[in-house]
Amino acid sequence: MTDIDLLITGASIVTFDHQSTEISDGAIAISGNKITWIGTASEAFSLFDSKETINATGLIAMPGFVDCHVHTAQQFLHGKLSAVRRRGELKSPMWSRYLIPFEGGLEPEDVYCSGLAAYASMISSGTTCFLEAGGPYPDEMGRAADEIGIRGRIALSTMDMDESIPAKSRFSTEDALKHNEALVHRWKNHSRVNAWLSLRQIMVNTTELTRGMTALSKQLDTPIHTHLAEGSYEVDYAIKTWGLRPAEYLESIGGLHENIHAAHSVLLSLHELDLYQSRKVSACHCSFNNYTMGAPRVLEMLHRKIRLGFGTDGAATRGSLDMFEVVHAATVGQQAVGGTPYHIDPPITHEQMLTAAIRGGAQAARLDSELGSLEAGKLADLILVESSSFAQFPNYDPTITLAESTVGPNVRTVIIDGLVVMRDRVLLTVDLASMKERVARQYSTLMDRFEKAIS
Repeated sequence: MTDIDLLITGASIVTFDHQSTEISDGAIAISGNKITWIGTASEAFSLFDSKETINATGLIAMPGFVDCHVHTAQQFLHGKLSAVRRRGELKSPMWSRYLIPFEGGLEPEDVYCSGLAAYASMISSGTTCFLEAGGPYPDEMGRAADEIGIRGRIALSTMDMDESIPAKSRFSTEDALKHNEALVHRWKNHSRVNAWLSLRQIMVNTTELTRGMTALSKQLDTPIHTHLAEGSYEVDYAIKTWGLRPAEYLESIGGLHENIHAAHSVLLSLHELDLYQSRKVSACHCSFNNYTMGAPRVLEMLHRKIRLGFGTDGAATRGSLDMFEVVHAATVGQQAVGGTPYHIDPPITHEQMLTAAIRGGAQAARLDSELGSLEAGKLADLILVESSSFAQFPNYDPTITLAESTVGPNVRTVIIDGLVVMRDRVLLTVDLASMKERVARQYSTLMDRFEKAIS
């Protein structure tokens, strides 16, 4: 008998490996933070002596999601922009009129509490890893992520131009590079939470900063998280300023490369798609918001084998951090823009889109050797999902159930880095009561500050 730390038995295992392996009445053995064995439950009991055993009969085991583009610091804008829209006052572009002013009014403890709330929401809906877009006080994000037990990549919002941006949110070019480098070094040895570099957007980043960040990314071997080809305002700005589209501009200054992680990536020309492919850029499809900006080229990216992750874009603009819903929206959206106009039904199935999100998320995070499938030797980041709710019953096929019928509240148990962080929908790592009390006290102040900033 081999001693292990955790044994999961009785689950229907959907591995999402390249052989699409599924195991009925399966078992997963975990030692430390790694999966050491996957097989049948009947085999497991004769092979392992476990410190802890989870009976997962009736549940489906699958890899956790990677949310490839989230704004941690915007969690407390949940529902606020929709209320502004209902008043008939919402204006574009949203990021500069509302999101940046809100972030500029936050204090470190606000970001810490926002992180606890966001990461608890992620875990409760099956996300085990996140890629932060870049926000204020990233060390507070890291503190929250460390305490709650999620895996993640934090980042600092980096802007060095545009006088309309609040002074608190801007850096000199030199300071932007210095603070980004220091952040990466501070978190480089953490087992779950590390830092990436960040460039907010081409309209607020000088060419000097973009070139400097590219050099820094190569020096530190660290990706750069940025927004790219997000909206028509960005395309118009790039053409007016440089006579080039956004991705073409980055290419012209050496800023488009394999360390770039480009969120949204909606308004891309065929030439820009060629650049993404040849430069090995990764992208993120935020399906809650991307279809309001244009017709995202998700199918073309997948066919070109561009590294494509999926993301929520945070709670400010849609509310939900549920990656199952993101995948559902992506599938329906691609039917609308890539199927129905060409009399194709369906251009991509729900199962194919879910597989793309699980594997693509790991690739975009540069963690595909450790995440993206349940296999021996990979990190033990996995979720156990119920399959007998009224919406899911009967469970004819576990993969179809996951892809077509499952949403975040169906997630029962979450394991990250080999540790159970949520069991039977109870978060085990952090008591969120004090965070909720502080937010209740501060919420009206935050909203009053925000209303003044946008008036």
